Amino acid sequence: MVVEAKVCGLTRPEDAAAAVAAGADYLGVVFASGPRVVTTGQAAAIVAAAAGRPVLGVFGAQPVDEIRRLRDAAGLGGAQLHGPYSTRDAERLRLEGLLVWRVVRLEAEVDLDALAPAAEGADALLIEPRVAGADGGTGAALPLALAVRARERVRGRMVLAGGLRPETVAGAVGLVRPDVVDVSSGVEILPGIKDLQKMARFLEAVRGFSAVA
Repeated sequence: MVVEAKVCGLTRPEDAAAAVAAGADYLGVVFASGPRVVTTGQAAAIVAAAAGRPVLGVFGAQPVDEIRRLRDAAGLGGAQLHGPYSTRDAERLRLEGLLVWRVVRLEAEVDLDALAPAAEGADALLIEPRVAGADGGTGAALPLALAVRARERVRGRMVLAGGLRPETVAGAVGLVRPDVVDVSSGVEILPGIKDLQKMARFLEAVRGFSAVA
């Protein structure tokens, strides 16, 4: 089983370059909200440092036309849709050549009913914990039992996010079996400032699991 990894919430090109060197498959920059929001210029610098790895923009309320503009201005390779985006929105962005991840926030079993509709029109479905007033990057962990139930329902590619750290990611991957893991606060010194050693250990743990699974 090969598991890919995304390092999200990047604000500095040197952190992006370090993530790529350590083996990240995807990078992420935030345009939605919170302490990791970047400018178009910052995003473009991170894309330049990404050595061809897809950089996904994290969006919360921007209209599709604004996402397209930011794609063109910064060179984004994908869109991670956290807001009230429709299947039609996802399909339009895919037709524009973007990799599209749609997001479902989980808190209880009843939330699993949102998975199948959200998967429509997307390249992957990202699951993360629901935290009031936050769009992600909080460090809150998704209960693994709930993540396992989500994996049983998601037929396509699934991304696991929420509270993952270097010392916990291998166990989470072994239990949930996602296609991709996504980390932000778990490898940081401060919001948006990555700890290079933590980032390397996280990616090593993912790679080590993939090598033996």
